Amino acid sequence: MMARKPDAQRDDSKSARTRERILDAAAQVLSKKGYSGTRLTDVAAVAEIQAPAIYYYFPSREDLIEEVMWAGIAEMRKYVIAALEAAPAEATPMDRIMIAVEVHLRHELNISDYTTASIRNSGQVPEKIRSRQKAEEAKYGEVWKKLIRDAAAEGEIRPELDLRIARMLILGALNWAAEWWNPRRGSLDLVVRNAQSIIQSGIGTAAPAAAPKPARTRRAAKPTPQEADLSA
Repeated sequence: MMARKPDAQRDDSKSARTRERILDAAAQVLSKKGYSGTRLTDVAAVAEIQAPAIYYYFPSREDLIEEVMWAGIAEMRKYVIAALEAAPAEATPMDRIMIAVEVHLRHELNISDYTTASIRNSGQVPEKIRSRQKAEEAKYGEVWKKLIRDAAAEGEIRPELDLRIARMLILGALNWAAEWWNPRRGSLDLVVRNAQSIIQSGIGTAAPAAAPKPARTRRAAKPTPQEADLSA
């Protein structure tokens, strides 16, 4: 997995490259060890610098973690928006939801340690660290709110559903994948396909295609007396 911030936020100066290397290392450590287990010595080892050097770029451990937590959600929002903007003109609102599902999962599970760290630790870090991340989460939530509202306006979402609850359940399920997914027990492609199928079947108005009935492999049972009477 790559621990990278958006390219637009990067700087080519030596000082900026060192700062980014520290952030990349912190994202990697935080995504694996969690908030309580993240030590600056571990970050320094991954970044290949001396631990005291971190304080030249970040006043404290909390400031470093706060930056990672914010960047993870900011990066996720950027990638989802870019994918939606690149969607074909003929894509339906439900198609666009499926695109967002795929990009969210791929970014969370395979592309960015920042996003994985943000999702896994959102309930662990103190509120003072969460403030900027929460503001970014609200912006990302607006992206999903529009996706679901557009689909509902086109009659693609079941009318009995509460749109806010549906949105929160979808995002909760997608985020939880960071906790349980193991690439040795199922490919990311399979996770994406399952998520898309479950979400579309769960909220969509279009009935899923009926599965073919299996061929009979055993002799039919003898008719009951009632069935015999009816066929006589």
